[in-house]
Amino acid sequence: MPIFLRYPSFRHLASTTATSPKTAMPAELQSTSQGQTLILTLRNPERRNAIDPVMYAAGVEALGVAESSPDIRSVVITGSDGMFCSGGNLQRLLANRQQPPEVQAQSIEGLHNWIETIRTYPKPVIAAVEGAAAGAGFSLALACDFIVAARNAVFVMAYSNVALSPDGGASWSLAQALPRQLATEILMCGDRIGAERLHAMGLVNRVAEAGSALDTALALAEQLNARAPNALASIKELLNEAPQAQLTHHLGQERDHFVKNLHHANGGAGISAFLEKRVPRYE
Repeated sequence: MPIFLRYPSFRHLASTTATSPKTAMPAELQSTSQGQTLILTLRNPERRNAIDPVMYAAGVEALGVAESSPDIRSVVITGSDGMFCSGGNLQRLLANRQQPPEVQAQSIEGLHNWIETIRTYPKPVIAAVEGAAAGAGFSLALACDFIVAARNAVFVMAYSNVALSPDGGASWSLAQALPRQLATEILMCGDRIGAERLHAMGLVNRVAEAGSALDTALALAEQLNARAPNALASIKELLNEAPQAQLTHHLGQERDHFVKNLHHANGGAGISAFLEKRVPRYE
């Protein structure tokens, strides 16, 4: 498995004891590949894979590199050590209360840049969730095109539990996907929600056995990798535009994408392969 990049994030000191002082492992975003899939792994063992501004920037950079690579056709975002992401670092948030409001605003802008990059990224992005996806970790998963969750995974919009409102596009994502009452319950009550219930709501695509979320996500990625990248990019763009579009405008967008993809080399390859009952090979 070739390694692409390893992005260091902020270093911090762990709490120490009188008998065993130690320095915490750095938070980082690890980037590896399997076949045509880029795997981005959140790693912050001291903070249950909490994410921070340098990690946001690393995520944007990694996707930018992969977007220009024809060898990468999909992306999986996961967490290390059986945990997806605990959200933001509350110690850092508490410290930011002593700073001008602009400090936290800039931090959130970094997160939102990563979220928007995922949403508009032309290749499929899959979240593989083991353990907990809390706060901004839940927001991050919702930004992806697919969510694969272990059967024992837990999701929680923890913001209201600490007197905060959501970020990372959580309110937008839930409002787009769910009836208002369900979105309100998830955001206001801050309850822990299991993968099975989110699957029933339509937010989780696949429920995997514990410990196999990444493998299931990679299998889904392989299925997507076999399809024409230009067609998948068109589908994602159309889905992103649909909620704000008037029907007449959107019908025009569908027409233009269809014609463009028909005249793409992959269009000819796909139709010919179907008619000849063989597996197509796409550029």
